[in-house]
Amino acid sequence: MKVRVAIIGGGPAGLMAAEALTARGIGVDLFDAMPSLGRKFLMAGKSGLNLTHAEPLDTFLSHFGEARGHVENAVNHFPPEAVREWALELGTKTFVGTSGHVFPKSMKAAPLLRAWIRRLKSRGMCVHVRHKWTGWDEAGALQFETPDGLKTTMAEATILALGGASWPKLGSDASWVPALKQANVKPFEPANCGFNVEWSDFFKERFAGEPVKAVALTADDIRTNGEFVVTEYGVEGSGIYAHARTLREMMKDKGEATLRLDLMPDVPLEKVIARLSKPRGTKSLATHLKKTVFLSGAKANLLRECAADKLDDVDALAGAIKSLPIKLTGARPIEEAISSAGGVSFEALDDGFMLTAKPGTFCTGEMLDWEAPTGGYLLNACMATGRTCGVAVAAYLKAA
Repeated sequence: MKVRVAIIGGGPAGLMAAEALTARGIGVDLFDAMPSLGRKFLMAGKSGLNLTHAEPLDTFLSHFGEARGHVENAVNHFPPEAVREWALELGTKTFVGTSGHVFPKSMKAAPLLRAWIRRLKSRGMCVHVRHKWTGWDEAGALQFETPDGLKTTMAEATILALGGASWPKLGSDASWVPALKQANVKPFEPANCGFNVEWSDFFKERFAGEPVKAVALTADDIRTNGEFVVTEYGVEGSGIYAHARTLREMMKDKGEATLRLDLMPDVPLEKVIARLSKPRGTKSLATHLKKTVFLSGAKANLLRECAADKLDDVDALAGAIKSLPIKLTGARPIEEAISSAGGVSFEALDDGFMLTAKPGTFCTGEMLDWEAPTGGYLLNACMATGRTCGVAVAAYLKAA
């Protein structure tokens, strides 16, 4: 089999590469190891598909940390406004939530994905599912394991959109790493992941699954407002994910990390002290906390769990409310993470994400060495880098 462009991976990055190519009249053959396309995209949509974020572009790009310089050009050419226009073209209206997150009005991923695949097929995309890429043969042909045995395909250009190492049951299993010796692949680590905390049996049994909202979280002097969920093993949620990169680095240095919570981020310490100083009388501490500083449930019990030695002194208790230390003992396994850090080094790629050691082969999406918190940043950047790859392949074919 011989094709002009082979795209390997049917997630948002691969599909957006197909979008850029087919819009330019270039047909593509898209291969995916799974029985259907966009499985991780659909999974992300189960809790309301967060397509992008409506904050200023410079703020948006700041969430990519050290990788900003590598993804900035791609995102500039497919910014949040373009994501919303693209969705609207496919019949999906979007809205901006109170926190700036952008969602489909239906809050569903499936209708958008179906419309997208229909359009790509109508433009010349041919889909091959249950094709697991295993590398190249000696003649340079792409090799695929299929239900009908080993198959090979020659392509003028290849786009690899193979994902990272999170959620392997949905196809992102990093099994491609041995085949890309030219890519200087950095080891994968969990990103947007939960962290372990050694909770007491009481706290674990009583509060696992409880959300903790309207708090400020600080790690290594980086403070953000957000929320998280108490789990049986520790903590997870968007507020935790925003600090995942920092917490991982702290653990590498010290073997553990401390996350500090401000349980009353909008109230200054002096006012917390004043409220707690009101006469307690015969009231229990739980009642006193509830009536004076309006803390109850998981928040109040976090104080008992992590600051038991500070409950009898007003100043110490107020200090704990404003800066409660949560000791994290490790990240959850990468298989549980929403996304992964690590991947193909940008030093191995040119500006169009082509492997300099293997001309005609491009890499995109989550298999690249970048990470960002949830909140629309991941999906927008995956699609943006996919679009950049598609445009670069079109130029590569024209110059060939």
